Amino acid sequence: MDILDTSKRRELGEFVRAQRERLSPAALGLAPGPRRRTPGLRREELAQLSGVSVTWYTWIEQGRDVSISPAALGRLAVALRLSAAERAYLFDLAGKRDPDGAAAGEDAPVPAALDALVRGVPYPAYLLDRQWNALAWNAAAARLVIGWLDHGEDRNQLRYLFLAPAAQALIPDWAERARRVVAEFRVDYSHHLNDPGMRALVTDLSQRSPLFADLWHAHTVTARAGGERAFEHPTDGPLRYEQLTFALAGQTDVKLVTLVPIGVPTGPPIGVAAG
Repeated sequence: MDILDTSKRRELGEFVRAQRERLSPAALGLAPGPRRRTPGLRREELAQLSGVSVTWYTWIEQGRDVSISPAALGRLAVALRLSAAERAYLFDLAGKRDPDGAAAGEDAPVPAALDALVRGVPYPAYLLDRQWNALAWNAAAARLVIGWLDHGEDRNQLRYLFLAPAAQALIPDWAERARRVVAEFRVDYSHHLNDPGMRALVTDLSQRSPLFADLWHAHTVTARAGGERAFEHPTDGPLRYEQLTFALAGQTDVKLVTLVPIGVPTGPPIGVAAG
């Protein structure tokens, strides 16, 4: 093993040990016992709760090179009562994909302050969840993206792009944009392979859009990025924006997308009056 692998194994061992020692035996219905010298649970107690062998768990804490299955890690995470962030950290250290990643990362409702922020942005802005459903948007976005946020019940950006005739009329480089969007979505999809909603969305689009099906089966992958976005608006004419996309702290599956008009003059810094 190289130094990085050794370092990760050591960090994994120290992490699970720290989590084990913070657990209260009484809270788990275990008697404290007169001979308990260490804080938290004993190794054998945690191993029993996790359904793994004491030797295997001990080797994990010792940073040894042992085989770790996602299922065993999942049981260990439950026994340790890890939060969603702690569970994700555990699987990242072990280099494994969480089989219950979708359940562990359910999107929380959009906080009122965040909703107010999106609606207060002067340029088109919207929030997307892991399936690329719009969670919140402002009036500028509804006006710009005709047929998606201005009416209708389906707020999924992918369905709009591939199934709505308005999308092809609005986006001059529609075919190229569609190709890139599928490649970007595949990255998000790979993080939630066990999410039934993700699978259902891909199945639905593959059945209803031959182009989506072809692009999906091409397995092209690219990082989600910003860049210039062009629109041919039926009322406002040709428009160009710079797209900026941000992941939210604490809700990494939720993205804030903003479209800043290209050529907008830069104002004075916040708090500085214009002279």
